[in-house]
Amino acid sequence: MLNPASPGHFGLLRRHCQSSSLRHGWEPLLIATRPGDRAVEVARQVQDYVRRPGQKLVFAVGGDGTVRLCAHALAGTGAPLAVVPRGAANLFAAALGIPHHLDKALLTGFDGAQRTVDVAEANGHVFVAMAGMGIDAAVVGSTPRWMKQHMGWLGYAAAALPHLLAAPHEMTVHIDGGLPIVRRAQAVVVGNVGILPGNFQLLSGARVDDGALEVGVLEPRGPLGWLHIARRALLAVSDGQFEQFTARSVSVHAPMPLPRQLDGDLIGAGTTLEVRVRPEALVVRLPSGGTTAPALE
Repeated sequence: MLNPASPGHFGLLRRHCQSSSLRHGWEPLLIATRPGDRAVEVARQVQDYVRRPGQKLVFAVGGDGTVRLCAHALAGTGAPLAVVPRGAANLFAAALGIPHHLDKALLTGFDGAQRTVDVAEANGHVFVAMAGMGIDAAVVGSTPRWMKQHMGWLGYAAAALPHLLAAPHEMTVHIDGGLPIVRRAQAVVVGNVGILPGNFQLLSGARVDDGALEVGVLEPRGPLGWLHIARRALLAVSDGQFEQFTARSVSVHAPMPLPRQLDGDLIGAGTTLEVRVRPEALVVRLPSGGTTAPALE
């Protein structure tokens, strides 16, 4: 699956992927996503391909949103997913150690090692990297497509500035069905991957193969609070402005609809975000590293 909105010339990318497939003995079927495509429609195309007789291998050529669409279709099927990072963030690819270079990423897909990793599900939608409710989703929604394509993580950073002084909201968080945790927060993020665009480590200890999710509650106090959160996140310490929990499931509730995002795609405002981990649900291709499989973050 290719995302035509990925940086670079789509026609050249398409031909390169086709020729690489043929050289490795595969007959390619290219599915191009478009802005506005419904996830269920794209997933159905991938599922139809996987159901056909014969050995299957699916490439997601794009960013985390493209990977998410493929993972939604492949989770639980046993069909392997190869990732060719061509998006603004590529957080899942970074966690897997997949090279950004096109030929090296394609080679990893065709000849790499095979591992099983976790995915997560939020309100019925599969995601692979991070979900959020609050300011993080607002930033995703306010970042123009051209900034994502041409500026990468710097585009998200620039779009975040107007949101930093927004008022917090009362959010109620339940970890693994436990007692309610009530906070006035700017956002609650749930990560299968712990890094943000720009390789900023927000959720320490997040791994895609540990059967758990990391939950961060962001409660900055004023403009300087964001600098405090950045410092505390780097030190992997929870305090009154940034709290982190480990969970297999998490439920977030707000008294009013707030923006929500999955892997950089908005899913519409809502008052709840219900997330659970699906351990070992997705087979992926990783760079070959001898006899020892690479550690996954």
